[in-house]
Amino acid sequence: MARLLYRPLGMLFSVLGGIAASRVFAQVWKLISGDRVAPAATQRDRGWGEVLLAATVQGAVFGLVKAAIDRGGAVGYDKLTGEWPGDTKDVDR
Repeated sequence: MARLLYRPLGMLFSVLGGIAASRVFAQVWKLISGDRVAPAATQRDRGWGEVLLAATVQGAVFGLVKAAIDRGGAVGYDKLTGEWPGDTKDVDR
């Protein structure tokens, strides 16, 4: 039951996490490169190294922010309801 109730909250956390991750990535990219906008893979005037670096940094930032938002949401839900919304068993991944 806890998972069912947590699902709408999880979706909200995901949306907010995506917005936060986009903003964090924009700031990180600006610090790394000095450019306001990261290169797109289809931009002809950008090199492989720059495009792949931007994609790597973006993936790392999004992964970090998503994990932090998901974990914080689960901990907050647990504190409010006394039930953990996710897996509680060891899972081989």
